[in-house]
Amino acid sequence: MTPSDRSPESARTRIVLVRHGHVEGIAPPRFRGRTDLPLTEEGMRQAERTRDYLANKFWPRVIYTSPLSHCARTDEIIAEPYAVATSPLPAFTDIDCGEWQGKSYGEVRAAEPAAFTSWRGTPHLAAIPGGESLYRVAARVACVMRIIPAQHRGDTDFLVGHDSVNRVLLLLALDLPLSRFWHLQQDPCATNILDHDGADGWIIQSINETAHLTSATNS
Repeated sequence: MTPSDRSPESARTRIVLVRHGHVEGIAPPRFRGRTDLPLTEEGMRQAERTRDYLANKFWPRVIYTSPLSHCARTDEIIAEPYAVATSPLPAFTDIDCGEWQGKSYGEVRAAEPAAFTSWRGTPHLAAIPGGESLYRVAARVACVMRIIPAQHRGDTDFLVGHDSVNRVLLLLALDLPLSRFWHLQQDPCATNILDHDGADGWIIQSINETAHLTSATNS
């Protein structure tokens, strides 16, 4: 869809929410947090396939991204077919993992079993030492969710983020509690489609779409 295809009366804003491509530390899992990791070769391929998939379906007015380099690089690749602005969005950066940043799940589980069990079992109550709670993440993600529909009414925007912030955004859009954090999946370069309008609020069209990453034609 190009800008000329949009109905001028349309008040619905669309967000195409994308997770960045593969980086080291996803499997086996580490608390990557705000470590500024580059995309792996696999992550580059995922971003390219996502670019080709989205280029056949959407025409964004703006492409926003977390400022961390693996999101920014995913953003750059996705933006290639479009002559549109790309903008870093500091409020959409990854969760601050504090003292756990860079450590493997196994290392944290062995050193701080109670805290790790809380993070995995009751994430809304967990306290990452020196880091952020999910409530602090939700507060800044909620700001993003207010700003984009207000500034881009009737437009389609892309938003490239992380596993954590994407999960929180989807929970807020679905009006689900943060205790359901682990009940949503966000794979590398997965896409999610959300619409917003004044009458219905947030409407989720799709979550964690990844078929484009394995499709031979990306059609």
